[in-house]
Amino acid sequence: MTDAESQRAILREHAEREYAEELDALARFDDRQRPPNWNLSPWAVAMYVMGGALPNGVEISPKYIGQKRVIEVAIATLATDRALLLLGVPGTAKTWVSEHLAAAISGDSTLLIQGTAGLAEEAIRYGWNYARLLAEGPTRGALVPSPLMRALETGKITRIEELTRITPDVQDTLITVLSEKTLPIPELNEEVQAVKGFNVIATANDRDRGVNDLSSALKRRFNTVVLPLPDTAEEEIEIVERRVARLGRALELPAEPPALDEIKRLVTIFRELRSGLTADGKTKLKSPSSTLSTAEAISVMMNGLALAAHFGDGVLRAHDMASGVTGAVVKDPVQDRVVWLEYLETVVKERPGWADLYRACREMVR
Repeated sequence: MTDAESQRAILREHAEREYAEELDALARFDDRQRPPNWNLSPWAVAMYVMGGALPNGVEISPKYIGQKRVIEVAIATLATDRALLLLGVPGTAKTWVSEHLAAAISGDSTLLIQGTAGLAEEAIRYGWNYARLLAEGPTRGALVPSPLMRALETGKITRIEELTRITPDVQDTLITVLSEKTLPIPELNEEVQAVKGFNVIATANDRDRGVNDLSSALKRRFNTVVLPLPDTAEEEIEIVERRVARLGRALELPAEPPALDEIKRLVTIFRELRSGLTADGKTKLKSPSSTLSTAEAISVMMNGLALAAHFGDGVLRAHDMASGVTGAVVKDPVQDRVVWLEYLETVVKERPGWADLYRACREMVR
C-alpha cells in the first residue's frame, strides 16, 4: 500500500494532520509573541479555531462556531499555569475544541486519557512493563509513561476526556501534577518536572456532574469554561451542515449532500423540544429526557444519508430521517414516546410543508 493509499484508508485523521496546511500557513504568517513551547501565538490559535482570512489570502476554516470570547478565555487559560476544564451538556463540541487547541498549541493532539469509571491510577501516572520489572527490578526502562507523563517531559498539552466519569480517588492523582507541576516516581526516588508549555485540558458534561463530582482541591486547579449550545438556529444549522459535509466525504457516502431545508427541519425540532417552546413562541411543549444536542443532530443526518445512499436513490428524504430523529428523541420508551407523539400531533402535523415528515415519523412510533 502506497502512502497515498494509506492516507485514504484512515477513517479519521488527527487534527494536526488533517489541517496541517492551515497550521503551516498560520505559523509562517504569525509574528506575534508565543508562550514557551507553543507552535503558534494565542492570537493565531484563536484564528485557527474560529476561522477567518489571513492578509495573504489564505482562508482558515472555522473549527468551532460560537462565541469567540469563550475560545479566547480558554486559550488565555492555557497560556498561564492553570489547567482548563471545558464544561457543557453532551454534544457541545468539548472534545472537538480540546483536540484542536492541543493540535494548534503543541502540534500533537494524541496525548489523550479517556476517562471511564474503571480507569486506574496508573493510566494517569505511569505503569510498568512487568516482564522487564521482574527481570531488572524498578528501572526507568521498565517504566511505561502515561500520556500525562509524556506531556510533562515534552512540554505539551495532554487531554483528559470525561473527567467526571473517573472515580474521585483517581481524579485526585492530578492534584500534585497541577499544583507542583511535577510527577513523583517514588519507586525510583525520582520525579518528572514539567517542561514549559505543559498543561492539561479536561472535559466534563453537565449531565455527569452528580456522578463523580470533583473535589474542592481539584476544582481550584482548573479554570472552568462553559461551552454553550449554539445561540441561534442559524449557528446550529451551519455547524450541522459543515460537519455532515465533511463526514460524508470522509466516509465516501454515495449520496448527495442533504438539502438545507432538511437540516433546518431537524435543527428546528431539536431546538423546540430542548427549549419546550415552538420557534414562534406560541406553543409550550414538553421536553424529552434526552439532550438533543448538535452532535446528535449530526448523527441523525449521517444515518439518513447512509439510508438514502445504500437503500434509496442517494437523495435524503423525510423517511430517511424518521428513524434517526425518533431514536434521538425517544430514549425513554414510556415518557419520551408520549412527548414525541404529542409534538408530532400538535406541531409537525400542523406545520405547512412538513406532512411528509409527519407521516414518516408517525409510522415509526405506531
